[in-house]
Amino acid sequence: MGSTSGRITRREFVAASAAGVVAGSLARATWAAGLEQSAARGPFRVIIDTDPGVDDALALLLAMRSPELKIEGITPVAGNVPLELTLPNALRMVEIAGRTDIPVAAGAKAPLVRRLITAAQVHGENGLGGAVFPEPTTKPIAEPAAEFIRNTVRKHPGEVTLITIGPLTNIATALNSDSELAGLVPRLVMMGGSLSGGNVTPAAEFNIYVDPEAARVVFQSGIPITMVGLDVTRKTSLTEDHVRTLQAGQNAVSQAAAKIARNAIDHTRAQGFLIGPNMHDSLALAAFLDPSILKWKEYYVDVETAGELTAGETVGYSPTAGDDQRRPELAKQAAMAMQIRGSAPTLASTKTSAIVRDKFVPNTNVAVDVDSARFFDLLIGRLAGKT
Repeated sequence: MGSTSGRITRREFVAASAAGVVAGSLARATWAAGLEQSAARGPFRVIIDTDPGVDDALALLLAMRSPELKIEGITPVAGNVPLELTLPNALRMVEIAGRTDIPVAAGAKAPLVRRLITAAQVHGENGLGGAVFPEPTTKPIAEPAAEFIRNTVRKHPGEVTLITIGPLTNIATALNSDSELAGLVPRLVMMGGSLSGGNVTPAAEFNIYVDPEAARVVFQSGIPITMVGLDVTRKTSLTEDHVRTLQAGQNAVSQAAAKIARNAIDHTRAQGFLIGPNMHDSLALAAFLDPSILKWKEYYVDVETAGELTAGETVGYSPTAGDDQRRPELAKQAAMAMQIRGSAPTLASTKTSAIVRDKFVPNTNVAVDVDSARFFDLLIGRLAGKT
């Protein structure tokens, strides 16, 4: 994890992260207990890494309307649109919410080793579905995002949860710069990935697709990860009723959210889609606020970085997934014996084994189902000022 180039080999990943993954597994019970009690305790220190983006913007507004959170900072990154737009969009959201006390630190303009692919066709050329707001007067802090993340985590070791709702370039850059940093992060809540197919390619979800090398750094880091991916976010379509509720809200946040939501729905319908847009990033934020909204299953998750057609695919390994179910008394034994396999070596390869890890150790709690009605009660209720 000490490399700063981002060009990390599979062997370096496995060697550097083995101890971290085991440590993450040992911390799982504490992590789960913390999630279940999150509504009762706090406020929780968080950094929100984001690429606003329609659903990012609503997620940021939700975060700033949530007293459970102590937002240490917001770190925009290039993703849905270039950094030249995600940065001012983040600044606009803190101004709309009246939270200019929150530091905003500019992040990466491009992925670690790839050219930037954006999603302007989904989020509009300005990233907010075409909704226009005044230019922000608030300025970002001078400290770059990766440095801000590193310094904030070190200032509050074991206290700062990373909520990532964009490509993971900023997080990976911070981790690559400090080999001890991962051990100081209690958990990372991510909107990203999918175990049921992608939305940019048949294999890859957008946030992971944009910077799969960065995602691999994060998944291999040993930080306990909560993955809120397309498996559940596809069930969170924004509706006309939601927009009307937001429009009726008598506060600046609700009115701004209604404007963004209205434009996002119109933009989606203009492209011929019958439903949507989906509130991917807001669901990840809600998952931290109230994890009981979702159902969870533990996996060992890794990221494909070499595939010509599958780069950015998140691959989930589990001894209890699939159709072949075991008797309960043998399930634990199967988990202990399960090997993590990669692709079989070719005749021309110098590799001698397809085994990536010799035993199954989960590194990720993956959301596998969601109560969409409860999610929207939380999201729309808080944005509209009802809760």
